[in-house]
Amino acid sequence: MTSTPTRAAELPPSAPERSAVYVPGTWARRAAAALSFRNIGAVYVWLVIVVLFTVWAPDTFPTTVTVRQVLNGNAVAGLVALSVVPPLAARVFDLSIAFTMSLTSVLTAHFMVSAGLGPGTAIALAMTAALLVGVVNGVVVVVLRVDSFIATLATGALIQSLITMVTNDSSITGVRLLAQPFASIAQLDAGGVTLPVLYLLLAALAIWFLLEHTATGRRLYATGFNADAARLQGVRTDRLRFLTLVASALLSGFAGVVFTASVGSGSPTAGTPYLLSAYAAAFVGATQLRAGRFNAWGTVLAVLLLGTGITGLGLATSAQWAASLFTGSVLIVALVLTGGRIALPTMRRRRAKTRPDSTTGKEIR
Repeated sequence: MTSTPTRAAELPPSAPERSAVYVPGTWARRAAAALSFRNIGAVYVWLVIVVLFTVWAPDTFPTTVTVRQVLNGNAVAGLVALSVVPPLAARVFDLSIAFTMSLTSVLTAHFMVSAGLGPGTAIALAMTAALLVGVVNGVVVVVLRVDSFIATLATGALIQSLITMVTNDSSITGVRLLAQPFASIAQLDAGGVTLPVLYLLLAALAIWFLLEHTATGRRLYATGFNADAARLQGVRTDRLRFLTLVASALLSGFAGVVFTASVGSGSPTAGTPYLLSAYAAAFVGATQLRAGRFNAWGTVLAVLLLGTGITGLGLATSAQWAASLFTGSVLIVALVLTGGRIALPTMRRRRAKTRPDSTTGKEIR
């Protein structure tokens, strides 16, 4: 009886060598995709900004002092921006982050200056308050089914009333806030780079690992893309949303503590300037590296891009309104050039499929 040849025997002998030939091309295509404007457009915009201000202010901008100023001056903003990434990944808005940051700022200063508590105890109590805010947000949004946009905005209003009650809309200052060891939380530096920069990198690394390399991160993205489909697959979407709101409150609360240690006072409006910039950085970051997904490193990149431009404008002695104009312009350009370039090829393909026939005048699909 004649044996039937196997499928492996039918393959040409040169098949392994043929696959190896195409590996360099595959790596080249991957590298080209990774370095494309569609993937890291903000990096190229950032480089253009650096070149522009190097020409505009050659004596003050292209220095190591400027680099340190950009890093140190935007570390707190980066922490606040990262605090909204997990909720947004699960399609939840937390508009109370600015108020939570202000709350921990004034509570830390109040417990140290007015109550005479030590830095460790004051920070622990302030972070407990931030945790309570996150739990309340989770209950209102997840358990009571109130829209997250409205619920967290209402929670923020309640937090602001508590802040006013504690501070009477006045900053809390004191010598203890400027003394060690509390001041070293934000003012200790290595080579001119302060500790908040390290906090920012650690927070970004933790969020990146969670979203990109754990099952929880995949479930978060699944919840954000289609919560109903994720729920049918056994994903506990409500629990994930609850936890993201708690994490958001804790990270923004920690940013408030760092802010107080940095400036030496507890401000009732510490977080107000960071709300819009945090969401702007998160949404711009969602167009970078992992297009269409809120991610940690894209958010950090967006924060540094905006911080570089604002620092450059300050060194170039421009008008006060120029910083706001720059921020708005860069956001629009970044979103159009990155997000628009993704949608444009699709639109062209659709138009090509529905072009009219030259003889009959009917559309060809």
